[in-house]
Parts: sequence; structure tokens; C-alpha cells
Amino acid sequence: AKPDRDGCSAVEEKKMVKSELAVAFPPTFSVSEIKNKQRRHFMFMKLKQEKRKQKMQLRKKRRKEREALGDKAPPKEVPKTIENQRVYDETTVDPEDEEIAFDEGTDEFSAYFNGLTNPKVLITTSDRPRGRTVRFCEQLATVIPNAHVYYRRGLALKRIIPQCVARNFTYLMVINEDRQVPNGMVLCHLPNGPTAHFKVSSVRLRKEMKRRGKNPTEHYPEVILNNFTTRLGHTIGRLFAALFPQEPHFVGRQVATFHNQRDFIFFRFHRYIFKNEKKVGIQELGPRFTLKLRSLQKGTFDSKYGEYEWVMKRHEMEACRRKFQL
Repeated sequence: AKPDRDGCSAVEEKKMVKSELAVAFPPTFSVSEIKNKQRRHFMFMKLKQEKRKQKMQLRKKRRKEREALGDKAPPKEVPKTIENQRVYDETTVDPEDEEIAFDEGTDEFSAYFNGLTNPKVLITTSDRPRGRTVRFCEQLATVIPNAHVYYRRGLALKRIIPQCVARNFTYLMVINEDRQVPNGMVLCHLPNGPTAHFKVSSVRLRKEMKRRGKNPTEHYPEVILNNFTTRLGHTIGRLFAALFPQEPHFVGRQVATFHNQRDFIFFRFHRYIFKNEKKVGIQELGPRFTLKLRSLQKGTFDSKYGEYEWVMKRHEMEACRRKFQL
């Protein structure tokens, strides 16, 4: 290479340019450093697409390797999730524990599980409810058998509870609202409690759901309770189970599901049909909503002198993301 006017060859000049570029642009490039919003969004989507492409290629490669190895293929890796990394809770229920069996035989729900009482539910609202809350209560009454909707008319709950007990109601359900949207539920088991207070969110009525089935029939639904593993979760599961009659009508093919995931209780209502011996089709009937337990109180509703078994304390209980209460 011929030397230039300053006495440097072309190769040395290229090296100098590369070193200057290395100083000017850091090796770790971040999309957030781009000032232009449209350009930043474009680069972010492009980076995301490349990552997805690489992930798909890696997945295809692993699939081919597994097919080639056949029976000798290594077992699939279990992905790490918050659920399977959950911190062990000392109050986790063992179904074969004698203490649990004794508690189940003597608690407030024992009369229902022994077949001595049939569920009868009174559904009411906060004072002066709006149309959406009223429709939500009416749709709940079609899901829960033997449920009756009555308007509150300004009565205090302490006056409503003795009237419910006198009329052989086993549950009082109160739907509260804020800004014309249902946002709370008080579920009181009669006559001796307990009383649970839930936050209600993500309410979807039947008209707001896509591909929903026809309105539910009067058949008693089957009930599925998922992931209620601790002593508190066991109590809440029994509280929900006692809402429905024990002998479902399998002819109706209707299922009410309470699925607990990370202390959020998701409610879904489906109808199923057996297509053949291996395939089952399901169709959601609605409504759907999500519950979050706020407190569990002994006895019937008493906001002033009531004794609380459990109260949600966010800053203490939600400090660890892998520890759950239910």
C-alpha cells in the first residue's frame, strides 16, 4: 500500500476510521436512545420480529432433533412461571389430614355438605343501582339455582340478614357499584357466617361477549374449583361450593368454574358437548368476572364489631410476588 500525504498507508487509515467509529458509537445499542418516536417504534417492532423469528427457528430445530432421536429424546423443559416457582405455604391443605376432616365436619358449611340444607340465595345491590349492575344481578340469578333478586330500597344489611334467616335463605349476596360499574361483592353465609368481601373487576355481560351460546337453562350446573390449596383457600372454595345444589343435572351439560390463579378468582360459565370419545366442544354462556378477596369475617356481616379471620394487607402480603394466600 502506498503511503498518503501524511505518511500513512491506506490500511492504517482504515484502522484509524474504525477506531474513531468505535469511540463514537458504543457497542451496546439501545432502541430507547433513538429520539424520533416513529423511528424508535419502527426499530422496536423490527427487533421484536427478529427475536420471534429466532425463537421459531430454535423451536423447529428442537422439534426436528426430538423426532430424529425418537424415544431417546430428552424430556421437555418445564418453563419457569410464577405459579410453579411459588413459595411453599405452611397452611397448604392435605385432603387426608384428620384435622381437616374434623374441621369440615364441624364448620358452618357442614349442614350443606351433609345434605341437611338446600341453597337459597338472595341477591341484592347497593342503594340506587344503575342498569348495568341490575343486569349483572339478573344474569347471576340465572347462573345460581334458587337465586332471587330483590332491590335494596335503602335497608341496612343488619336489618336484611334477620329477614333472610326467617325466610330460610342460606346466602346473602350484595353487589356494590362505583360510577355505574360493579366493583364489589359481599357474600354472607347464613345463618352463622362467614362473610367474605371481594373486589369485582373485568365484568362482561352476555351481550358484550363474542360467540356466546344461548341463555342457560334451569338445570343445576356442575361446579369446578381450581387451585384453592391453603386453609384460607379451602374455606373460600367451600363458600363457593355451597352456593350450588350438590346434585347437578348432567342433562343440562352446564359448568360453573371458579379458577384461582395468583389469588385472582376467575369465574366462567360454560356449556359442553361430547363430539366423540376424544373431543369435547365448549361454549361460554356468560357472564364472566374476576374476584379478589379483600377480607373474611367470622359470623354474619358486621362492619363495626365484626371479628375478622383474614384481611388483605397489600404492602405486607404482596411484597413477594411468588407468595400467594389462596
